[in-house]
Amino acid sequence: MTAHQSDLDLWPIGNCQVSGLIDNRGGIVWGCVPRVDGDPTFCALLNGDSQDVGVWRFELEGQVSSYQEYIRNTPILLTRLESKDGSMVEVLDFCPRFERSGRMYRPVAYARIVRPVAGNPRIKVVLKPMKNYGAEVAETTSGTNHIRYLTQGQALRLSTDAAVGYIQDGRTFRIEEDTHFFLGPDEPFVGNLREQVRRMEQSTRSYWQNWSRSLATPFEWQQEVIRAAITLKLCQHEETGAIVAALTTSIPEAPHSERNWDYRYCWIRDSYYTVQALNRLGALDVLEKYLGYLRNIVDSAKGGQIQPLYSVMGVAELNETTASWLAGYRDMGPVRVGNAAYKQVQHDCYGQIVLPTVQGFLDKRLLRMADDRDFESLEQVGEMAWKMHDQPDAGLWEFRTRQEVHTYSAVMSWAACDRLATAAHYLGKEDRESFWRDRANTIAATIEDKAWKGNGEGGHYGASFESDYLDASLLQLLELRFIDPADGKFLSTFEMIERDLRRGEHMLRYAAEDDFGAPETAFNICTFWLIEALALMDRKDEARTLFCAMLDHRTGSGLLSEDMDFETGELWGNFPQTYSLVGIINCASLLSKSWNTVR
Repeated sequence: MTAHQSDLDLWPIGNCQVSGLIDNRGGIVWGCVPRVDGDPTFCALLNGDSQDVGVWRFELEGQVSSYQEYIRNTPILLTRLESKDGSMVEVLDFCPRFERSGRMYRPVAYARIVRPVAGNPRIKVVLKPMKNYGAEVAETTSGTNHIRYLTQGQALRLSTDAAVGYIQDGRTFRIEEDTHFFLGPDEPFVGNLREQVRRMEQSTRSYWQNWSRSLATPFEWQQEVIRAAITLKLCQHEETGAIVAALTTSIPEAPHSERNWDYRYCWIRDSYYTVQALNRLGALDVLEKYLGYLRNIVDSAKGGQIQPLYSVMGVAELNETTASWLAGYRDMGPVRVGNAAYKQVQHDCYGQIVLPTVQGFLDKRLLRMADDRDFESLEQVGEMAWKMHDQPDAGLWEFRTRQEVHTYSAVMSWAACDRLATAAHYLGKEDRESFWRDRANTIAATIEDKAWKGNGEGGHYGASFESDYLDASLLQLLELRFIDPADGKFLSTFEMIERDLRRGEHMLRYAAEDDFGAPETAFNICTFWLIEALALMDRKDEARTLFCAMLDHRTGSGLLSEDMDFETGELWGNFPQTYSLVGIINCASLLSKSWNTVR
């Protein structure tokens, strides 16, 4: 890891209800309550240089170094802090998650264990939760062994076997034995705190290691894939099945660009790519939960237009405001709450509903397989794909001031009809198979007529029907099986994409100016799309070289954000970003040697 990545060298913990990001000093600097799109109780990440509020950290007196690692195959984080006199403590961080009383126990809670390791360590507990998006410090009340924090929406209670007075007064004290902290629901902690927190940690460790054990990982890059898969699962709000695009809001795509967006919502597009990647690893639990979320979205739409994104609870209205009192990441505001993209028209979402849902008709492993009534409901989504396949939209890059008929959206509409024909075939509905196949063929012909620019192999597919500019989404024509990698039309398109959009080891989304000017950073998923295309075109040596280069840019936690400076390699954008983690899984699966070759 290079030094310029340190600002996003964050370590996620979570339990699919709440999550937290921990910095390299062991402080929780980002975490929302009671769920990922809730009020940021911990918001120091977006508080500029003011790191003494909106944070929970243990300050070791005389600290000179730190070391962090995850407990193997879990999101349980171990942070070791060392002082100049050799004193040392370890901090174990986790959000409890395990089966209890016949259901999954995943409370709105953060658990921390501080252990003295060497010398005579002295620590200060800095715990300053905020409310109203960092507008004010939460008020407190206290009891014999607890402190209540009156945070927004849901009060939290810290139960601990440390001296409560030391925490309230901000005093430094010697730590001589394991000390336990449980910040959770505002209710009495039942049972022996020491025993219960330790039992929670062991049960949480067992849950995640068994979940990881079930993954069908490629032979190569196993650790990288497992870490990406665990983090993708942390991005699912299990109560509803929704999958958020990232755990954060307003980390800019480039310095001072004001491309600061709130990604704590469920984009239909991003979720499609997430479940697709996890399906390759056999993580059906994420798919099953997400399919339930989709069924509710489709039911609520009643055959009408599907939005690009919804809240994790399925709420459609996500009005965009700013928290002007927060300085922003590295003092680069604004800090946005909500996302106005929910108002946009993005026609690719219909294909991204159909594609994962079709698996429900085919996969015998599922607890609930889709039936005829589900197919009838899904056909309504297909009708919208058919109706909108040649109509202008904002596109997958969510342009805010212009609309065109985007090729990617049209191809996703084709994919919706094509996969509905597949589902009809397996359901024995010959008339519906023919119906949807004819529609898919008609859309394909329209794409060939409108999106192809030029004559013969000297031309290329355009990013839209109306213009001949290029964007990286055209590489997805291979993944969607719209075209063969050996097809001359794709080869000429690929050649021009490399020429116009590739920047060394990185790939831009597009090179033309948009609503905020010319792009300044590469979009990580587009670089992974480039690697996938190279692999499918039998240029695997080149693909492996680029893939290894991308892996070298990961943070210490093994993760990536949304964007990267293509000159310095500095990470930008919301973190951790599901798109980028999907790229790690997909490329590893494509490029790894087979298990059958191991001797």
